[in-house]
Amino acid sequence: MSTHRLVCCVVPLLSLLVPVAAGAETTANDPIAQVNPFVGTQDGGTDFGHGGGGGMTFPGAVTPFGMMQWSPDTVRTAGGGYKYEDNRLHGFSMTHISGPGCTGAQDFPVLPISGAIGVSPAVHGYVQTFDHRNEQAEPGYYGLTTDAGVETELTASTRAGVARFAFPANKPGTLLLDITGSVNGVDDAAAVIRDNTVSGWVRTGGFCGAPSRYQVYFQAVFDRPFTAYGTWTDDKVHPGETIVRGAAPTTPTDRDELVANGLGSGIYLQFDSATPVQMRAGLSYVSVEGAQRNLAAEIASQDFESVRSEARTAWRRRLSQIEVTGGDPDQLRTFYSALYHVFLQPYIFDDVDGAYIGFDDSLHQVLPGHHHYATFSGWDIYRSQTQLLAWLAPDVASDIAQSMFDNAAVIGDVWDRWSHQNTITGVMNGDPYHSAIASAYAFGARGFDAPGALASMIAGAERVGEKSGYTERPRNDEYLRLGYVPGQVSDTLEYGMADFGIAQLADRLGDRASADKFLRRAHGWQQLFNPATGWLQPRAADGTFTAAFDPAGTDGYVEGNGAQYHWMVFADVRGLFEMMGGRDRAAERLDTFFTKLNAGPHEPFAYLGNEPSLQTPWLYAWAGRPYRTQDVVHRARTELFGPHPNGLVGNDDLGTLSAWYVWACLGLYPVIPGRAELLVHAPAFSEIVVHRSSGQQITIDADGSGRYVQALRVDGRDTTKAWLPESWTTTGGHLDFTLGPDPEPSFGSDEADAPPSFDAPSPQQAALPPR
Repeated sequence: MSTHRLVCCVVPLLSLLVPVAAGAETTANDPIAQVNPFVGTQDGGTDFGHGGGGGMTFPGAVTPFGMMQWSPDTVRTAGGGYKYEDNRLHGFSMTHISGPGCTGAQDFPVLPISGAIGVSPAVHGYVQTFDHRNEQAEPGYYGLTTDAGVETELTASTRAGVARFAFPANKPGTLLLDITGSVNGVDDAAAVIRDNTVSGWVRTGGFCGAPSRYQVYFQAVFDRPFTAYGTWTDDKVHPGETIVRGAAPTTPTDRDELVANGLGSGIYLQFDSATPVQMRAGLSYVSVEGAQRNLAAEIASQDFESVRSEARTAWRRRLSQIEVTGGDPDQLRTFYSALYHVFLQPYIFDDVDGAYIGFDDSLHQVLPGHHHYATFSGWDIYRSQTQLLAWLAPDVASDIAQSMFDNAAVIGDVWDRWSHQNTITGVMNGDPYHSAIASAYAFGARGFDAPGALASMIAGAERVGEKSGYTERPRNDEYLRLGYVPGQVSDTLEYGMADFGIAQLADRLGDRASADKFLRRAHGWQQLFNPATGWLQPRAADGTFTAAFDPAGTDGYVEGNGAQYHWMVFADVRGLFEMMGGRDRAAERLDTFFTKLNAGPHEPFAYLGNEPSLQTPWLYAWAGRPYRTQDVVHRARTELFGPHPNGLVGNDDLGTLSAWYVWACLGLYPVIPGRAELLVHAPAFSEIVVHRSSGQQITIDADGSGRYVQALRVDGRDTTKAWLPESWTTTGGHLDFTLGPDPEPSFGSDEADAPPSFDAPSPQQAALPPR
């Protein structure tokens, strides 16, 4: 059946499905008009086995840091639930994660269909197909018309949302609420129909295979009466039933495989198709009553357009924190789409009354005026996104830091690496929250219990073994005894980076003893440098290195190789370069490294689609060649990012790659986790104005064209340094770049112009093996 024939049979809401820029409340200069929420939903690069070759984002309706993330899920699963390459709709679920390499959440999927229910959805599936031409998204809004002519529109507030469904005439319209449809399966779930409401809960989890579980609750209110209703359990349909309870197995890669199992439970609601149906839904991680309160407080009886307008206003306020002038349309769209993704997560986890469930599964209360946040991709965000949030929104970042600390404190000062909802997953390696908190504080997020967090961080870093069922630092006994983790370069470097973060926070809080102790410990990387090869490489507990070393080898590294992890000594780059034989030799190695920008983990080149390489382009500043940084960043901006669904070459990891791109466009980057110095390169726009929520304003002007910095003035004074001090970062000011098409080798070339490195007394070197 043609699209034209479908449209004539649908209640006419399609006037709303217009290009965003043509909408009544947006203009060409409105940042909302520049956002494409589909960026990252399609593979943009090679799948190197680390979560796919795309951003794994979702295109649905959400507000900044919103708990409610109402978005479509395709049959082919993805980290964000939606795979652009697949045209089969599984449903519209209310919870998501933006950009992970594993699946998670996607709770309470709702699927509208035309016609009455027949066999059980656990057997049939009722999958709907669609065409991307009949789909639209903007910040706070998503709309789709399926090939069957069913139209869905979604919008959201912080903890609630509104869906509007229109069905083809002459058939009933039916909604399928799959309470066991969470992407990783469900241990237990229940729902009940009362009058014009449906409420329920689910117990699920399993992010990246973790055994941890959480519970989430919903309350939905409908503005149209049900003409029929019932439940299904596995292969049985129960017309007229109002209560259902059930479970479902873990979902495979393709959800169609589940249909053969005939397992799962849910509720169906049937409506007269003559009038569109509006569904108002609230979420809570505390209780059904909490979901009801959230819905009443944030939406109540508001109609769809009112909620959409408020969502648009919230997004306009956030996106306008960075105003840019210049750039071509693709640059603008890529930039604001990236900034949009930075503001998606972590998300508010407390209810409107401040209640939330902590890591101890107990009820807690946030202080008035604050929020508890959830879902932290620690291994990723500490390299770019944490710093950007703290710079733009120190109030939000302060609450995020407090949330991290509170999570650890209630389970005995145990810090996770990758937290989903109110659970520990233990995904990835290292101890990254310590770096994140130190960076937030350095960038001006001071509204949290920093002394309490520091004491808790120290306790976690010095613990050996398990506590509360979790080991924060595996093999920490060896790390504390030897200064490195035998056979593991990545673990050693991650622990060292975390210890550097502890040292920096301790120093800022006046704890010199702890600062010195952890700064010294952060230099354990020196134990891994093999002068016989000139590389950091795995080392045995007896001090020996393996006879043969291949920089492209992956043994001893996490999602990378020896060539990529070699540079991850961002706190003491000068020390690393000295060990390598000086900055000229280091620059030559960097030139080779950037022969390829996204080579994956099995070649000895850069892998900018994954986190360990993200800071490396700026290391040229320590080698006196910042013009090489300027070239690499320009290449990465243009080759690895774009404004279309395939605009990311790797997982966005809760805004990490997007934050990298935002920084890259600003002409700034925070290379050293735990510090707030910013290294500079050519901005992407002729004028940039940054508005921090704390009141400071930063203006960045770029005169001329080209990728190379010819000169820089900081607050009206010339500088030859390719970096800015922490004091400038936190107080704001004015940058004037002069750009040109050719390198200016003198800029930043003097050794005295190098960014800071943080030395410490080197640990005594163990004996090296014979050469």
